[in-house]
Amino acid sequence: QVQLVESGGGLVQAGGSLRLSCATSGRTFSVSAMGWFRQAPGKEREFVATKNWGNKDTSYADSVKGRFTISRDNAKNTVYLQMTSLTREDTAVYYCVAGKDTSLAWTAYDYWGQGTQVTVSS
Repeated sequence: QVQLVESGGGLVQAGGSLRLSCATSGRTFSVSAMGWFRQAPGKEREFVATKNWGNKDTSYADSVKGRFTISRDNAKNTVYLQMTSLTREDTAVYYCVAGKDTSLAWTAYDYWGQGTQVTVSS
């Protein structure tokens, strides 16, 4: 089993930045890819970003490309989502995911966090 715990969410003004963290523990050697999804109120859950640290395959949703960056600190067993130039459309609960390979599909991942709320005010 792999445990994922997100943190770093909060309230930020439009145009601001925020960095989400996903602390991992457990059998982390069993996963090669980690990513982020989000779900806004009344909307479907959507893909945000993913990366396979084995083959370096990386994908971002078009809506966040150039603004969000996924990265990892191996020493801290933590994956980050750096978010810049935030807009109200980025308001959502953000979820960390982990699995064997990158995918745009939520169900393709084996582990999911509980989520952290990001609210962008105008």
